[in-house]
Amino acid sequence: MTLHTADICDVHVEKVKLAEPVFSHFGKKKAFSGPICTVRVFEDNVLVKKALQEIPEGSVLVVDGAGSRKCALMGDNLAEIAVSRNLAGVIINSCIRDSGQINEMKIGVFALGTNPIKSIKQGKGEENVPVQFAGINWIPGQFVYADTDGILISEEELQL
Repeated sequence: MTLHTADICDVHVEKVKLAEPVFSHFGKKKAFSGPICTVRVFEDNVLVKKALQEIPEGSVLVVDGAGSRKCALMGDNLAEIAVSRNLAGVIINSCIRDSGQINEMKIGVFALGTNPIKSIKQGKGEENVPVQFAGINWIPGQFVYADTDGILISEEELQL
């Protein structure tokens, strides 16, 4: 069952924090939720790919790309990894590319926008660390609930 952010706010408003509405939605999956896994990178998507290949099924990958719009941190090939591994979704504080293809996939992605330029491949960054963007502290193991109305963070898994 998909939990809608409006319904969550109606019942659990004191337990959630709302991310600033700075993201665009991509993919066929309009809503998703799950435990947070994080990476922090800058214009380099090696750790993004690694995380997509390794994080647990049903997780949400949260990528802090420092808000850079100079390149894309995920394209259709990486999105396909998320689909094939049955990840809940991806939230990227940076850009994606191949948005037309991603919009045809059964994945939910929130990103700052699109850029056709690919990232560098140096493998620099950090994994499973708290990251901060969109007015939120994204902490591994906490829960995210996202749909086209907004993105909510909770310290615990919520039920309606």
